[in-house]
Amino acid sequence: MSKEGSRRRGGWSWTSALVGAAAAGVVVSALSSKPRDPDFHLISIDLTSFKLNFPVLDAELILTVHVTNPNVTSITYLSTEMSIFYSGDHLGSARVKAGSQPPRSCQVLRLPARLSGVQLAHHGKEFLSDVAKREMVLDATVDIEGFAKVMWWDHKFRVHVDSHVTVDPVFFDVIDQENKSALEVFVR
Repeated sequence: MSKEGSRRRGGWSWTSALVGAAAAGVVVSALSSKPRDPDFHLISIDLTSFKLNFPVLDAELILTVHVTNPNVTSITYLSTEMSIFYSGDHLGSARVKAGSQPPRSCQVLRLPARLSGVQLAHHGKEFLSDVAKREMVLDATVDIEGFAKVMWWDHKFRVHVDSHVTVDPVFFDVIDQENKSALEVFVR
């Protein structure tokens, strides 16, 4: 009897053993890879219009945000709303539409936002001072929920993002920013 015949009758070969080991390695690495926090970076702020909200004007903006998913799985996230604060008071919000992002990828999101002229008027003196020095500090927070598919299982997640952004209130240039995100994964 040949060696080849005995390997076939035994039901295994070196090829199938290597394929099995490789598949097991992929499954183990996918299941055991530690999820990493996504990265967010505000690229620009574009003023799109003013809306009369008598006796003041509200500003409508587009926030362009660069998002990096450093993880080995794609993610799907639900729609949510980002809250924007000025001097500790709620100034406005930006809509984050539901979507998805491939593994280890970058995306640019354009978020429509609206800032309240009434809230800004409450800080009139401080705002005029910021305009004079051409630096205005805004804070933003958002909780993004969704799921990441690992093999056959969906794992729910929540990302909390805190942003501290310094902008030029005249030209809406982003001067400086600090963004912190914290990822929480829920295993079923």
